[in-house]
This record gives sequence, C-alpha cells and structure tokens, in this order.
Amino acid sequence: MGAADNENENMQTRYEKFAEVQAWLTDSALFLPVQSGGANPIFRKTVPFTAAFSFVGHKGDADNYKYVELQKEPVTAKQYQELYEKWQKEKAESNKKAQEDLANHVR
Repeated sequence: MGAADNENENMQTRYEKFAEVQAWLTDSALFLPVQSGGANPIFRKTVPFTAAFSFVGHKGDADNYKYVELQKEPVTAKQYQELYEKWQKEKAESNKKAQEDLANHVR
C-alpha cells in the first residue's frame, strides 16, 4: 500500500497499485456470516425459537432478548430443523387451546 500512497504523479498507476492492494485484501479476507437477509447462512449461538414471538408489537422485535437461551456451540441445520418442528407443534397446540378457550368464553 505504501507504493500506492507514494505514487502522486500518474493517477492511472496509483489506481492500479491500490487495485492490487484491494485484490490482496479481498483474497486474504475471512468471512463469518452473522446475519441473513433471506436464504443466506446465519452464524448464531442463540437457541432458535426460545425468544418471545409475535407478528405485531414489541415482542416480535429482534431487540427483545427476554426468554432467549444461549448455547456454547453454533446452531446446526439439523438442530434448527428439529427445534422448528417442535415449535410448530407447540404453536398448533397453543392456538387450538386458545380457540377452545375463546369458544367457551363467548357463550
């Protein structure tokens, strides 16, 4: 990078030297995915589906850490799938109970 910094006369040469440095940085970079914007990998140690859940209100915010559990190792795809299926089952049972309670309440 020093050669690129010192090149003040020829801008084309300066940009080419900076491009070489940028290429080296890009080739030498270490990347750990930490967030997903869709179907991208996520690196996390929070146990999936332990946080409060809501489609509306502040309980659905990513900044609400109440009930969130942590683990030492990163979450694996297999673990995530198992927890997702368990959460879906518990959610269906909870929704069914809520509907039954509502039906009994509205008599």
